[in-house]
Formats: sequence, structure tokens, C-alpha cells
Amino acid sequence: MLRDQYDRKINYMRISITDRCNLRCTYCMPDGICCVPMGELLSYEEITQVCTQAAALGIDRFKVTGGEPLVRKDCSRLIAMIRHIPGVSQVTLTTNGILLGEYLDELLEAGLDAVNISLDTMDRGQYRAITGSDELERVLSSIYLAAQKLPVKINCVVQDGINDNAPEALVMLAKDRNVDVRFIEIMPIGYGRERKGISNTEILHRLEAVYGRAAVDKSVHGNGPAVYYRLDGFSGSIGFISAIHGKFCDSCNRLRLTSTGEIKPCLCYALTIPLKDILRDGQPDQGRRIREKIREAALSKPRMHCFEQPGEITEEKKMAQIGG
Repeated sequence: MLRDQYDRKINYMRISITDRCNLRCTYCMPDGICCVPMGELLSYEEITQVCTQAAALGIDRFKVTGGEPLVRKDCSRLIAMIRHIPGVSQVTLTTNGILLGEYLDELLEAGLDAVNISLDTMDRGQYRAITGSDELERVLSSIYLAAQKLPVKINCVVQDGINDNAPEALVMLAKDRNVDVRFIEIMPIGYGRERKGISNTEILHRLEAVYGRAAVDKSVHGNGPAVYYRLDGFSGSIGFISAIHGKFCDSCNRLRLTSTGEIKPCLCYALTIPLKDILRDGQPDQGRRIREKIREAALSKPRMHCFEQPGEITEEKKMAQIGG
């Protein structure tokens, strides 16, 4: 079992497969980014090789992210490749939902276990202002379809003065569907440095004022740090990922693999452990050397992030370049 220097069990890896996206969300990549050439991205075979060695160390849960992962051709093929690695127990996907309905059947056939869908508002005009696109109805259609076939989580980033009125309407997606709606405090990474968020404590109090007192939900909902509640009469749960006001580093169980082949121990800091040269040097014993780098990354994890002290953050890349 892989553990870091603080004895935290590391069993989860988030894998970015592209820095490209078909939206231009204001807090992520409003003007796009200078995308790296496709030849600089890890191939699906290279990603699978990393996952195979990670699984040999005890990492058994993988999430495929972007950018927007479904803009990369044959994403479902990668899902199937990872799902068939011995020791892998779960492969999930994070998406903005625009292409999900189109690819859902092949993703399910590939073995996808669950999906997270980013959605920051139920208001069409607000959605267009945040994302630069008029795709709300298409995303909602994907949510309704996916919720019939596999576990679905909705991820919402609430910004003061932008979509601070969104939570009360968004939670209704969980009213009659087994869908979890989660609120994520905005992190000071990339354009997030310029945005003001709202604490999840405030959001919870507002929801309780409308829907009644929420009961703590202690059931397991996934691999992340969300704290869940149940509202009376709701089929799904309401989750809160409170990176700023509810530091959860003590239970951090993850590493990140960027689309260009670097393992990232923590979002907050610029430190990465490069793998691409090993994957492409053609030298023997690649598996052992990859495992050594994964162990190095785990042992490089800091005790905690410093998001509450922006001056100490060393990561300067945009979130789409790191991986969601």
C-alpha cells in the first residue's frame, strides 16, 4: 500500500488527458490557453502504463479529467484500457456535460463507474455569462440521461456577485433523482486568484432556510473530501468541498497526473515529478522507474496546502493546464 510521509494512504489518481475545453468559463480559461501540441500529451498507451504501475503500488481508483476530457478523441477507449488493469476498482470521469449524452453509451460499455458534471447555475443567461456558451439545455439533458444509468455528481463553484443565487435552484436536481449536488469553494489557482467565493457554511445555512434542517450523511459517496448532508424529501445528497474554510488535507489520498506526463503531489505548489522522459526513452525496466517516481511524488506531498495564504502559493499554471 502506498503511503506518504504523514502516513496518509494514497489510493486515488486524477488523470488529465487534455488542456483543451469547449467552454470558456470565467474562472478557468476565459480567453483560452496556449494549448500544448498533441505530441506533447501522453498517449493513451503511456497513460495506461503509468496507471498499471500506480495500481501495482495500491492506487486502485482513477478519475479522467481535462480540460474537457471528451474533446479528446476516443476517450472511452482510455476508460476501457484503465478499467482492465489488474487491481483497478473504479474509473470515473469529470466533464462539463456538453458531449456526455453523445458518448454516454460507449463510456458505459467501456466500464465507466460514475461521472461528475460541472454546472454552476440553472439560469440560462447566467450560464452563458459564466461559460461563454449557450449549452445549458444540452448539459441538463446529459444529466437526466446519465442519472438513469450510473452515479452522478454535480459540481458547482459559487462566486460572489456572479452566481451566488444559484445553490437554491441547483439542489433541486437532487430532489427526485439519485444525484449528488456539490458546492466547491473556489481555489486561488489561475484565474481563481481574481475571484471571490462564498463559504460553504453560508451556502448550507441558506439551503436550510429554504428546505429545512439538513442531516449529516455519513454514507460513502466517492473518493474525495466532500462532506455530505441530506435534505428531507430529497433523493440525492448535498455535498460541500471546502478547500478554504474546511481544510481537509489530513485525509488527502490523491496524486495528479498532468496531460504532459508530470505527477503533481499538491495543487497548491508548483512541484511536479516528470515521467514523460522515462515513458519515451526506450530504456529497459521502465515499470520499476515509473514506480519509483510515483513513490517519490507520494513522499513529496506536503502536510497541507496554503490556499488561505495566497502569497505562499507557488503554482502559477491555469487549472486547465494542471487538470481538474
